[in-house]
Amino acid sequence: MDNFLEERILFEDNHLIVVNKLSGEIVQGDKTGDTALVDDVREYIRKKYDKPGNVFCGLVHRIDRPVSGGVIFAKTSKALARMNLLVKERKIEKIYWAVVEGRPEVPEAELTHFVRRNEKLNKTFVSDIQKDGWQQAALSYKTLFQGDRYTLLEVSLHTGRHHQIRAQLSAIGVPIKGDLKYGARRSNPDGSISLHARKVSFVHPVTKLPVSVIAPAPPDFPFADRV
Repeated sequence: MDNFLEERILFEDNHLIVVNKLSGEIVQGDKTGDTALVDDVREYIRKKYDKPGNVFCGLVHRIDRPVSGGVIFAKTSKALARMNLLVKERKIEKIYWAVVEGRPEVPEAELTHFVRRNEKLNKTFVSDIQKDGWQQAALSYKTLFQGDRYTLLEVSLHTGRHHQIRAQLSAIGVPIKGDLKYGARRSNPDGSISLHARKVSFVHPVTKLPVSVIAPAPPDFPFADRV
């Protein structure tokens, strides 16, 4: 178990837990066999609450391995079912920070494209026009800080497609810093990409109270101290 997991818990009650994922962590088990965050969270719950046997920990949503930021887990099956409904109905607001190469043509805009995932390449391709079998992808962004070579954008997701932010920003000529797969010029030293899941907001599925959780950016995240 990650000894620092407890320090990265951003929100917790009887139903939900939100954790600030490190870049490089996998959210759910995959073919690498590396320890997954969902397993660390399950172990944390088991130890903290001294729960015997199998401990429930449901994953509400995922973020990519090289991305950091807030991830929501459900501590009960009822909470998971209700959160899954919020995801389906697009009632969870997700805000990201993205550091991109150069600067977009306009400082603030809404982007709508059509995308298709290639599972073999684990990559999403983008089109400006509708094609058979392609899905619509929409997001909006605004500039938070502009440096000499890079720009910090705040991105609001309107749909939840595979690699959507990475693919759409690349499509307008501003790939995310470190994201070689989508056209960045060089990698980040730690293998991360400069994309951070900054904030999640939703109406709590049990208490019905509004919840808004901000995930602090990693210490070395560019321009985080400028906004």
